[in-house]
Amino acid sequence: MLIDIKNILLPLNGSGDLEAVMSVALDFARRFEAHLSAVVVGSDPSEVATLAGEGISAGMVNEMIDTATTEAQRRAISIRKAFDSFIHEHGIRRVEPSKIGSSAGDGVSASLDVLNGTEHDSLTWRSRLADMTLVPNLAKDGDPRASETLHAILFDSGRPLVIAPPTPPKTVGKRIAIAWNGTPEASLALRCILPWAHKAEAVQVLTCQDYQRRGPGADEVVTYLRMHGISATTREFGAINRDIGAGLLKAATEFNADMLGMGAYSHSRLRQMILGGVTRHILEKAQLTVLMSR
Repeated sequence: MLIDIKNILLPLNGSGDLEAVMSVALDFARRFEAHLSAVVVGSDPSEVATLAGEGISAGMVNEMIDTATTEAQRRAISIRKAFDSFIHEHGIRRVEPSKIGSSAGDGVSASLDVLNGTEHDSLTWRSRLADMTLVPNLAKDGDPRASETLHAILFDSGRPLVIAPPTPPKTVGKRIAIAWNGTPEASLALRCILPWAHKAEAVQVLTCQDYQRRGPGADEVVTYLRMHGISATTREFGAINRDIGAGLLKAATEFNADMLGMGAYSHSRLRQMILGGVTRHILEKAQLTVLMSR
C-alpha cells in the first residue's frame, strides 16, 4: 500500500514569495486531505509569543507591526498575518499545535507554531515526523537562515523536501519529470514522488550520460514505475556549456513539467559549493516545484 501524504511541515521564515509556497501548500493539502503544520522560524518566541494565539484582528496585527522594535518581530508578525489570511480565504480549519492528529480524516486543516531561530534541531526533528517539508524558493535577497533551514532538513530529516517555485504556479504535479542517475539519492526521490506520479497526466524520466552513476538505468526505472501502475517515458538530455543542471532544467521545460523529482548532492555539498553542481544549479535557477531527497 502506498503511503499517503497527511502531514506537511511548512517552515515560514519570510524569505522568498510566501504567496507561491502557500499556493503549493494549498494544492497539496487539498489533494491529499492533509494537515499543514506551519512554523515560524528565525525569531525569538519571547518577542512573538502573541503569535501563537487566535482571535487577533487585522487592525491589531497592523498595530503590532508598527510597534515592533526589531526586523525579526516585524517579519514574524507579517508571516502570521499572511498565514491567517490564507487559511481564512480558503476555508481551512485551524487547530492548535497540541491538537494535531486528534481529528485525522476530517479534511484539510492547519496549525501555526513559533520556534526559536536557533532551534534548527527542533525543526529537523519535526521534519522527521512529517511526510514532507515544503519550503519557499531561496530568494537571493532573502533571510540567509532560509538556506540553513533548507539544508538542515534536506540532510537530517530522512524525508523529502519540496521547494516551491519563485511565483505561484498554475499547476503542480500534472506533468512530472524525474531526474535519474542511478544513485541512492535518486532512488529515494523516485520513491518519494510516487504519490504525485500516481495522479499525474504524464511522467518522464530524464537521464544524461555525464550525470549517470553506477546503478540501474532509465529503462529499469520505467519498469519500476509500471509495477506501481504509472506509465512513463524516458529522455536523454545533454549538458549546456558543460552544465548538467542547465540541461536538466531545459529538458524539464521542454516536457512542460510542473514538478521535478531528483536526488540531491550525489557529490559532497562542499564540492558542489566550490565547483558548482546539479543540486546547486536547481536550487538557484528552478522555476518549477522541485522535490529533493538526500
